[in-house]
Amino acid sequence: MTELKERAARMTRQLQEALQPVELTIRDDSKRHAHHAGRNGVEGDETHFTMTIISDRFEGMNRIARHRMINTLLQPEFDTGLHALSLTLATPAER
Repeated sequence: MTELKERAARMTRQLQEALQPVELTIRDDSKRHAHHAGRNGVEGDETHFTMTIISDRFEGMNRIARHRMINTLLQPEFDTGLHALSLTLATPAER
């Protein structure tokens, strides 16, 4: 795994603890969104991420419920500058 920046590292710890995923991939896409609202033209401020999370915790949940769970878990990050997530969420059986 490449070295994670501060926000990505915090999100990784939070998601690992809450979901115990069999797979967790977090990619910082902030540079691709430098012109978007929430970025303010500052490089490296970790505002946009793509995540793949495979966890048994998603069992019995529909897509919206899974997204809501992640957004709730990461609310402190949204409160401090996280702007957008692109999520792929599944159970191990769905992979």
